[in-house]
Amino acid sequence: MSTPPPIIISSQDAARLEQLLESPAAEGSAVAQALETELVRAEIRKPEDMPADVVGLDSRVLCVEEDSGAEHRLRLVYPGLAEPGPGDVSVLAPVGAALLGLSVGQSIVWPLPGGRTTRIRVAQVLSGPDAG
Repeated sequence: MSTPPPIIISSQDAARLEQLLESPAAEGSAVAQALETELVRAEIRKPEDMPADVVGLDSRVLCVEEDSGAEHRLRLVYPGLAEPGPGDVSVLAPVGAALLGLSVGQSIVWPLPGGRTTRIRVAQVLSGPDAG
């Protein structure tokens, strides 16, 4: 088992996520437990000190499957705020929890249908809550 990459989370996102983890929506969820572990190991920074290349809540990111080169444009959202159609990923979904706090160039294992996995790399943070 490989060591997870270092992650950075804004204090604002961390506070919102801690509230979420205490809500009934997260109760008993394996993803919520994983997210809690991520929060514990994350470097927490003030929003104004967040690098522009880090995935946070409401970030739009371009991810690339390392095996196939397939590109995915995703927006990491708070549960219940996903817009209809592809692209919005809840932070309580496995890939959403895994993307949170990653920087451009870092990669994660993404589960695929049928129990397979692929490695997906954050290629670009297209926009975020603090993007100008």
